[in-house]
Amino acid sequence: MDQNPLLVILGPTASGKTKLSVSLANTLNAEIISADSRQVFKGMDIGTGKDLDEYHINGKAIPYHLINIREAGENYNVNSFKDDFYEVFEDLTNRKKLPILCGGTGMYIHSVLQNHEYTAIPVNMELRNSLPAHDIAALRTLLSKYPAALTAHADISSGKRMIRAIEIADYLTYNELISEKRPAIKPLIIGLTSDVEIRRERIFKRLNERFDNGLIEEVEGLLVNGVSKDMLTFYGLEYKFVTGYLYKEYNLEDLKDKLYIGIRQFAKRQMTFFRKMEKDGINIHWFNTAQNAEEMKNDILELYFNVFDIKKR
Repeated sequence: MDQNPLLVILGPTASGKTKLSVSLANTLNAEIISADSRQVFKGMDIGTGKDLDEYHINGKAIPYHLINIREAGENYNVNSFKDDFYEVFEDLTNRKKLPILCGGTGMYIHSVLQNHEYTAIPVNMELRNSLPAHDIAALRTLLSKYPAALTAHADISSGKRMIRAIEIADYLTYNELISEKRPAIKPLIIGLTSDVEIRRERIFKRLNERFDNGLIEEVEGLLVNGVSKDMLTFYGLEYKFVTGYLYKEYNLEDLKDKLYIGIRQFAKRQMTFFRKMEKDGINIHWFNTAQNAEEMKNDILELYFNVFDIKKR
């Protein structure tokens, strides 16, 4: 494995990434690295869909990494993920194990595939709080005042991203960014997609299962254990809306409606981000999950063997 191969399985929520990754890992004697921004936290199991039982197949436990590595309530960001990812990646590569990066947090996956150095630039809350967050025109004007060399890679598609671009430009005005040498990676990227209606049905089914399995009680327990309302709101989706429900901001029916709509919108944003990755030059091989699961797996294996010039086992 001197090519440092990395198999990536990405897709929107409820697309079956974990199940496919586990099946491939079983066949390829691989280990899985999670690319999920919330599964890193302990005690956040139901809301993040960890489904750790899925990491067992045919009586065999498939090793996984970057799940349950932080306490709920802590901060975790793209640069934290990159540091943790490369530590695991180098270990697996040294042990001649294929790493399978599996998840739906596009920013995490993108940061590894293109090794964005700017993720190391720290957040500047004082600067952020001074910016007109909801005034797109004003943010564009502020960004334009920095030298073009510091804003060449700025994403001006949203206010949030422009604030980050200003933050980066401001940091680089006064500081030198030291590049960190990372191991070369040869990736094969598999994307899972489906018709919108099928995705919505899966989201609806899985959401009801999470309520049945104790989603509300999980969030309640996190609050009791000292995780703040603000932090749970920051974690988004299930944790944001259930926290609102527990604080009597809306009733149970409204909670379920808001959460279902929120997850659908989130899945759409995920797909938008993956398409943006393609525009940035990342080659994603898309598979429709309506395809027979075994046929899809075999097609992916065929692609894997061809890309890395490996003889079939």
